[in-house]
Amino acid sequence: MATRKPSAEPPTVYYRPEGYEPHESAAYLMKRILACVTAEVDKAFEPRGLTNAQWVPLFKLNRGDASTVAELARECQLDTGAMTRTLDRLEAKGLVTRERSSEDRRVVNIVLTKEGRQAAKEIPAVLCKVQNAFLQGLTVAEWQQLKDLLARVLANGLALQDPSQGKE
Repeated sequence: MATRKPSAEPPTVYYRPEGYEPHESAAYLMKRILACVTAEVDKAFEPRGLTNAQWVPLFKLNRGDASTVAELARECQLDTGAMTRTLDRLEAKGLVTRERSSEDRRVVNIVLTKEGRQAAKEIPAVLCKVQNAFLQGLTVAEWQQLKDLLARVLANGLALQDPSQGKE
């Protein structure tokens, strides 16, 4: 993603306190969309006995994005205590096991079981089905534009959190 050079012009003001309607804000719409998508994904995983808190770590483990409690917690944006409780549930369901590292005995790796790998393989199909349903009526060009616009909004947000992000 290309970074934009800082402009000498003052930033555009999209919202003003007078007459502000929260339900018309982009952030409100994004939050509502995410809540709706999450509810639909949860509904799709319900017959499999998985919640949002459970399928996300399975997916990340299967992708190789993380392999320890701390890494999974960071990837899932949870504290390690909450992640440990989630992994306890996944372990009780026979989807993950904990294995002490042979290189560093202090490290405990989280490993998908055969059942966990099978469950994780089903996740992309569910995510695609739900997201495709939400995007109905958009052209491929509009879908790409939507992703590009959201990426720019995210880049602005990340730059606000870490001002060094937007500078080259």
